[in-house]
Amino acid sequence: MEHKKISTSEVGRGDPLDDLPALISVPRAAAVLGLTRATAYRYVAAGALPARRFGGRRVYIVTAKLRDLIEHGDEVAA
Repeated sequence: MEHKKISTSEVGRGDPLDDLPALISVPRAAAVLGLTRATAYRYVAAGALPARRFGGRRVYIVTAKLRDLIEHGDEVAA
């Protein structure tokens, strides 16, 4: 029996970061990563997620750096 390789686009499961804007909210990043909101905010506070602050309290995750972090792990400096 011959097996055909199925691309992720055929399955309908592309990269979840492809359709995201350059900056995303921490809760949205948590959903993409499968984390709780509280855990994601703890990771931001610890510097484990690539975050940028705007307007004092507003915190956003940099999508391109998040992709690098997912792909390369500890090799990437946030």
